[in-house]
Amino acid sequence: MDYKVLVGLGLTVFLTTSLVVRSRRPQIPVWSIMAFASFLTVVSGLVAVDELESVIDLDVILFLVGMFSIVGLAESSGLLAMVSSWFISMFRSRYSLMYASSLLFGLLAAVAMNDTVAVMGPPIAYTISRVAGIEPRVMFLLLAFSLTIGSVMTPIGNPQNVLIVGVSGMAAPFLKFVTWLTLPTLLNLVVTPYLLIRYYGVRNGRVEVLLVPQEALRNRRDALIAGVGILAVVASLVVNDLLELLGLPHISRRGLIPFVIAAGIYVLTSNPRRSISNVDWGTIVFFITMFITMEGIWRSGILNPLLEVLIPTKLSGLTNLAAVTATSLLGSQLLSNVPFAKLFIKYLKSLGYGSGDEITWITLAMSSTVAGNLTLLGAASNIIMIEYLESRMGTTLTFTEFLKAGTVVTITNTTIYLLFLTLHP
Repeated sequence: MDYKVLVGLGLTVFLTTSLVVRSRRPQIPVWSIMAFASFLTVVSGLVAVDELESVIDLDVILFLVGMFSIVGLAESSGLLAMVSSWFISMFRSRYSLMYASSLLFGLLAAVAMNDTVAVMGPPIAYTISRVAGIEPRVMFLLLAFSLTIGSVMTPIGNPQNVLIVGVSGMAAPFLKFVTWLTLPTLLNLVVTPYLLIRYYGVRNGRVEVLLVPQEALRNRRDALIAGVGILAVVASLVVNDLLELLGLPHISRRGLIPFVIAAGIYVLTSNPRRSISNVDWGTIVFFITMFITMEGIWRSGILNPLLEVLIPTKLSGLTNLAAVTATSLLGSQLLSNVPFAKLFIKYLKSLGYGSGDEITWITLAMSSTVAGNLTLLGAASNIIMIEYLESRMGTTLTFTEFLKAGTVVTITNTTIYLLFLTLHP
């Protein structure tokens, strides 16, 4: 067996085994596992030290630093608690609150990107679970699944959609995404909480709300600054992506947007040092080392047999949809969905797929995104959420627990999406 293939297999086995073992030893952070894998990647020679700068996506890193800073300020000021209290007060039963939460997280992800909601969502989900008497892990799973599903239906919902739209050459992509994917996405956002309710045996009950939203504020000045910052980031990202889709001047390094906005508000906060300490540096380390490790796994060539078997040539019809979906679901577990989508696009274009193959690109966007509901490594947003839970809340979701619930959810989500895409003219 070729040396690079052997190293790539070793890295894959190490990551998978470590995450499974970690279910019993959650004190070992995910970022430390990925960091060690990146060390092995460099030491083995799959990625040279001099290449690291080009491998690491600084755009993503700056996006996270900016969002952690602003959302951290929203949490410490009590803004997120106030929003959670206001949202909860609108509903009077556990079931209605769970269904509404799924739609809320999903629709937010569709316009603000899933990674943004992964940072904002955990404190909101926890407040909902505490007030409504719902097991916290159920709400955290609902958050992870719904933000992934919601991000499917727009070209700006997640990084891989933006990437696919930019490289594929699709015409009027925003219109096509919304037209083809809105109905199945909304259906999945309703079906998913139902599946969790049945899976975990959640019983309905009346939610007695005794919260006064305004009383949750701890620092009005910081809350106002954080609120303006979040709105500025969301509005800027949406407008910038629309400009890009329309072919107008825009900021190509979108991660700079939240970073620059955060840089502009540090000095205005009541405690700038605390604001920068809100950044989850463990997650930052995870992403830096993930880029290195995933590049190494790709270079090892272990994915080539999978691609050549599932999609040996350009396909069409239902066979094409099934092959792209299966490859995306499997490949995203090895590389995470964003790196996989980036590399899979190159492979598809080498087979002759072009701007006219819109159904293929839509299917790739759907399947590489929904792949994030299967395992923790399937989507970067999962890791952002897990690190937040462990570093800020002292709790977690294990790899096996996520996989068990995620398997049911992913199969259902994928079936619904493929049904709609197959019937689409």
